[in-house]
Amino acid sequence: MMPSRHRRLAWAIVLSLAFSNARAGGIDPFLTHDKVARTAAGSMLPADEEEPDPCAFGQLGTPLELPEAVERALCHNPQTRAAWAGAKVQTAQVGVARAAYLPAIGASLAYSKQKNVTRYDDSRFAVLNSETKPSLRSGSLKMSQVLTDFGQRSANLDQALALLEAANASHDAALQIAFVGAAQAYFDTQTAQAVLEAGREAERAARESFAAAEAKYKAGIGALTDQLQAQVAYSKSTLERVAAEGELKSAQGTLATAMGLGANTTLVLARRPAGLPDTSFVKAADELLEDAKLNHPALLAAQAELKAARAKVEATRAEGRPTVILNAETSRNEQHHQPPAVGYEATNITNRVNSVGVQVNIPIFEGFGRNYRVQSAQGQAEIKAAELARLEQQVSLEVWKSYQSLRTESESMKATEILLNSARQSFLVAQGRFKAGVGNVLELLSAQSAVAGAEQQRIKSISNWHAARLKLAANIGKLGLWAIK
Repeated sequence: MMPSRHRRLAWAIVLSLAFSNARAGGIDPFLTHDKVARTAAGSMLPADEEEPDPCAFGQLGTPLELPEAVERALCHNPQTRAAWAGAKVQTAQVGVARAAYLPAIGASLAYSKQKNVTRYDDSRFAVLNSETKPSLRSGSLKMSQVLTDFGQRSANLDQALALLEAANASHDAALQIAFVGAAQAYFDTQTAQAVLEAGREAERAARESFAAAEAKYKAGIGALTDQLQAQVAYSKSTLERVAAEGELKSAQGTLATAMGLGANTTLVLARRPAGLPDTSFVKAADELLEDAKLNHPALLAAQAELKAARAKVEATRAEGRPTVILNAETSRNEQHHQPPAVGYEATNITNRVNSVGVQVNIPIFEGFGRNYRVQSAQGQAEIKAAELARLEQQVSLEVWKSYQSLRTESESMKATEILLNSARQSFLVAQGRFKAGVGNVLELLSAQSAVAGAEQQRIKSISNWHAARLKLAANIGKLGLWAIK
């Protein structure tokens, strides 16, 4: 029989391994969980002791500020959550690659009871008749350790680490896309809100002009055509105001959806501040292009994917090399009440085996499949290299275009400011002339239309400037909450 201390040790090992396997999803001996963001918002909203869950939100702010809108979108955007899940999947693959360096240990236990009855019809063999009730107990513990595989495990680990790097960079890229999308939806809602306010102001001015034309006509000092033209302008401004209300509802629905809320959620946005946010990050175009090459998450992801593809080539090559494996096993079988042979009394039989050995696996011929698998992996690496080159060109172009767009919108804002001031002064003059009876309604309506048009251009110019600024920050890979605070 196995000594009691050995039996207790065997049971402890078996139970420990079984418990570990049962909790395989909850333990992290290789500390891979630290290599991925703790929340879907990633580095944009880092978790710390003061804010363990930055994605826990209360009631919507009233008014809703831009930072809150963006934070909610970062946490609830499906693309960011999917990218975060992909990074977590890859951390597990890193753990799998590291686990290959540890020995594999397995245990088995068996217990069975039998009833064996032997009867001979011929009475001459009656002495051989028997009835036994043997029981069988067996246990084994096996260990297998790869001593060397000539670089296969190392290449697999390099590939897993590179793919984890790519997954984290892809998560960052998804966050930047969600950031820009939410900010753009917020700006669009603010723009629609400003357009509606301007539309209401234009409608008020048109109503006053119509009232003035109607009063002059009733007093006999104005023409009916003037009244009708003013009424047409008033009706047109009313239709434009109604359309602006619809655009605002649509923009609010888009923003609410981006934040993970229902499209019918009522949103009250803060008014756009009079000043403009900081642009100190904007440098010369050449410097911005260099920053993008170093920081853009899509480029970082492509670089990591290329590194992983090259590691895959090495791993495929290593699969065709020999492996040296250390095997060890200890087993014990106990048979109780088992006769050693027919005609003998039942007894207990114990069998114990201990073995240690080294196994060498040498691939000799695989039908040239290994060679073609290596060629396939090399082709995949070339594809990744070409994709990286394409992304570098695309990012450079996007940085250049957003840089020029920001400069253009800056000049456009100055021009629209001058245009709006001039249009307002012209309208006041035309309105005074019309009320004094020295101007005509066409002059008034033309000036009124010019004010409305200039106001619309001013609003859109400011919105386009904010969007161009954020897009430039995103294209160089430096977008963060600093850009909207």
